[in-house]
Formats: sequence, C-alpha cells, structure tokens
Amino acid sequence: MLDLSQTLDKELSLLRAGRTVNAVGRVKRFDGQIVHASAFPAAVGNECRIACGDGQWAEAEVIGFLDDYTVLVLTGGASTLVAGARVETVRRVDVVDAGPGLLGRVFDGAGKALDALPPPVLREQRSLKGERVNPLRRRPVREPIDTGVRAINALLTLGRGQRVGIIAGSGVGKSSLLSAIARFTTADVVILGLIGERGREVAGIVEELSAAPSFEHTIIVAVPADQSPVLRIRGVHRATAYAEYFRAQGKNVLLMIDSLTRVAHAQRELGLALGEQPTTKGYPPSVISLIGGLLERAGLDGDTGGSITAIYTVLADGDDTTNDPIVDTSRAILDGHIVLSRKQAEQGIYPAIDLGASISRTMTDCVSPGQMTRMRKFRRYLSLWEQNRDLMLLGGYQAGQDPELDMAFQLYPNLVNFISQSTQERSGLLESEARLQSVIG
Repeated sequence: MLDLSQTLDKELSLLRAGRTVNAVGRVKRFDGQIVHASAFPAAVGNECRIACGDGQWAEAEVIGFLDDYTVLVLTGGASTLVAGARVETVRRVDVVDAGPGLLGRVFDGAGKALDALPPPVLREQRSLKGERVNPLRRRPVREPIDTGVRAINALLTLGRGQRVGIIAGSGVGKSSLLSAIARFTTADVVILGLIGERGREVAGIVEELSAAPSFEHTIIVAVPADQSPVLRIRGVHRATAYAEYFRAQGKNVLLMIDSLTRVAHAQRELGLALGEQPTTKGYPPSVISLIGGLLERAGLDGDTGGSITAIYTVLADGDDTTNDPIVDTSRAILDGHIVLSRKQAEQGIYPAIDLGASISRTMTDCVSPGQMTRMRKFRRYLSLWEQNRDLMLLGGYQAGQDPELDMAFQLYPNLVNFISQSTQERSGLLESEARLQSVIG
C-alpha cells in the first residue's frame, strides 16, 4: 500500500509540472462522446489520448470523476474505441500561450491555427480560466468606447470596461451587428469568440473581417457547433485569456463572444454526463457558476490601466427574453443589455434594436447631461409613436390634442432613419451625438 501511495504522489507531481506520466487507465464504458475509464491519476483539465481499434489515437480531456471512474470527453473527431483500450495522459491544458503574434490570426479551441499560416511565436503564458481579481482593484467605468454603430453610441453608450449582452432570437442580426462593431470600433485589440456557431457562418465572418484594415488588431477563436462541448468551453476561456493578456499590457480590449447560450449548452452536456441534477430547462447548477465566473473576468484593471469591454450574445429561444434562465442570469450580472426585435427586423430596420427593452447601466457616467436628456426625449417620442400608432391609423386621434404626441408622429421618420444603419456605414461617437442633437434639438 505504501508503494502505491508513493507512486501516486510521484505521478501527480509530474502532472502538475505538465509532464507525461506512465500511469494509464482502461476504457470501461463509452457513451457517445463520454468515456468512462478506470481510475488513474489525472487532474480535471488534463489532455489524454486513447488507443483506438484502428491503430490511431483519440484525443480526450478529463472532465471529472464518478464513482470509481475517471470521466473524459472526446475532443477529436469520430473514433473506433474498444473496451479495455489504453488511456494515457498527455499534457495540461489549463494554460494558454500568448503574445503579440496572436494578432491577425484565427485559432480553434485548442489554440491551433485555422488560417493555414505558420504557428505564431508566443513566449508568454496565461491561465486558461483566469485569476480571481480583488473587486477593490477594479476602477469605475467613466470613459465611452466607440462601437461605430450610431444607435449604440448615442442612445446606449458603452463604457470602457463595461459588460453588455445582445439578447435576441435566431436570425435577427446578432452576428451581423457583432461583425460591424468589430470592423468599426476604436479599441486597441478586438477578440471575437465564435462558439457553437454554424461552420458556414464562421467562414463568412472570418472572410469579411479579414478584408478589413482593422483585422491586423483582431483575433478570432472559432469553435463550430460540430466540435466537442469541452472544446467549446475551452474556446470561450481561451478568447477571454487572450483578452486578459492584452489588458495586462495596458491595452483597451473589446471581447465579443457569440454566443453565451452555446457555451451554456456545452456545460449542460458535461454537467449531465457527470450526474448533476437538472434544474430549469435542464440546466445543472454548474452552468450558472460558469456564466458568473466567465462574465466577471472582464472589466478595468486598476494596476495597468487596461480594460476588457465585453459583449456577449444571448440566444433567446422562441424570442422569449423574460423566462429563459440563461437570459435572466446574464442580465442580472451584466452592466446592460441590448435587445434585438424581430418585429423591427421584419420591417427592414437594421440593426433591429428595441430601445424600450434595452439599457446601458453605465451610460450616465460616460456622457454629458445634455446627451442624456436628448436620449430620454428620443426614447420618449419613439415609445409614444409605438403606443398610439394604431389609434392614429384608425382615425381615433385628431392632431392638436396632444403637442407631445404630435411631435412624436412628426419626428418618427427621422427617428427610424437615425436607428437604421448599413453594415458598411460607420458612425463615430462625435458624429452620432451631433446627429442625435440635430434630430431632437
């Protein structure tokens, strides 16, 4: 028994040092992408390889322990596993290589280049899941960040270090809005995480962004929907770790994740495989913990002056923005949310931002009192028009009875033109504010 204990201690020390160990496990059970192996000394997050029946090796990652088993998830493609197959640890995957060579490149969840270029030279490392930050070290959000989108700049101004969610159903324009912001923003570094999206859409976004001059300051981490759930989770952590590296260099980073809901789905797959009890809509408790820890990694760094301004898209199933647990959890933690309206999209208004349901909680601290007043008037006029549109069309209201309502109907075409913006048109902060003043007065 003493010899076994000493052997385990030695193997665990090698694992902590990131070195390969000789101890192995054996495949006992295989269900889809989940592998149960006989218990062997491996830490959660270790990358392993499994001998296949065709003489190849399958890649997998340890995600937990259940009874007398070590539980792994396959991270590669289809494999021909057999009972009793050998399982070996390969390396740690809880750190990421980082450096300026990341800029202008496209990577997958494991950090492998997808753009057919040579691997970058990266001389530094960051923790994959970040380090907990003392909340007293975080500086307040005071400076606006230019997104290049007029409706956001003038009516939902975002601050450097703010975290905001874009909430919408499918096909309403979330990805198109993110692509426009990535091309138009004035941030020093842009990091776009495409997690769980369609492969065709990933290729389209990469092609569009790579043609823009700003791509030399952009990093893309792409993990399509056909990838393993553990790679999808690793992809969002990798994108965030890259952002933390550049923030530590004093840079202003814009981190965009599309989408947070796909990350939650991946964690739900892993949690249920480990025997967690499902709660609302089948999400286990680990999903809520993952979202909270992930969102808290963004913000301002009080030591270096750098910042991570984060935008997360949240998919509202069936356009339900009130009862979805992921939407509710995200909205409670974030510093604001932008809701996209399917009704406005059907009317041809893009970006289809529903101003009545959207809010930026840091806007008051980032803009002048005059702009806040004009923003409130804009929203007031737009709300009045929407509430009384049917009444006016049916002839139930006569002009002159309510001066404010008359003004709302008079200004409505200008309000719609202000919100609408082509994906090829850029509108900076000063330009957006000046145009808002010309519309409202």
